[in-house]
Parts: sequence; structure tokens; C-alpha cells
Amino acid sequence: MAKPTIDSDQIRDLAKLLEETGLTEVEITEGDRSIRVARNGTPGAIAAPIPAMVSAAPASVSEENDPGAVTSPMVGTIYLAQDPDAAPFIKVGSHVSEGDTLFIIEAMKVMNPIPAPRGGTVKSILVEDAQPVEFGETLLILE
Repeated sequence: MAKPTIDSDQIRDLAKLLEETGLTEVEITEGDRSIRVARNGTPGAIAAPIPAMVSAAPASVSEENDPGAVTSPMVGTIYLAQDPDAAPFIKVGSHVSEGDTLFIIEAMKVMNPIPAPRGGTVKSILVEDAQPVEFGETLLILE
């Protein structure tokens, strides 16, 4: 089995994408290879060296492929409460029913409530208030 090579041009392109969009992390997967580029929370500061993961092995069970994962249906800014002074919709340990509002995602100046796709107990919340989210990003884990 050949050792995977790192495409430094692809990593540079992804790092540039992070800088241009203000995102803090981007990951691409092609077949059994995955490249993840992330930066710390300081705008414009890329973590040094650029964290990249190239793997020839299949991904292990993680939050992204957890059977209780609830993912973002859109790109936007996520809010954990109706307004800044309100209590959050959910907390770790909260029981939710199918259709309950979990978050609000603002996309193109429209506030979109994100309903629970099924009932369960909130095991973990993987996002912070007013954080940008990507389509398919894991937001929380339900048990």
C-alpha cells in the first residue's frame, strides 16, 4: 500500500479559503483520504503549521458519524436562543421531541428555526452562539 502524499498546494488553497470566508475550519474528503485545515480563533491567524490530516484508513466513529448526530441543513450563523437575553432552546441533558426547535440559523437575513428530526436527550452541543456553520456540519448529538 502506497503511503499517502500531502498536496501542499491544496492545503494552501484551503487555507486561503478560510481567510477569505472567515471560517475557522474546512475539511474535504476524496475516497479514503481526508484533509482538514483549521485556524485558531484569531481572525487572519492560521495555526502553524497548518493542521492537516491525511489518512489512508477509514474514519473511526466520531461526532460526525455518530448515529445521533444532527447536522446543519444550511450555511449561516447559528443562534442558541430566540434572542440574546433569552434562555437557550436546549441544554445538554434536555429532552426534546421531534419538531422542537433546537437552534435558529440566520441565512441571508432570514431566521430559520431548526427542528429536532427525532426525539431524544441532548448528549452534546457542538456549536457556540453566533458561530458560522456549514451545510452538513454536526451541531449536536442526540441519545
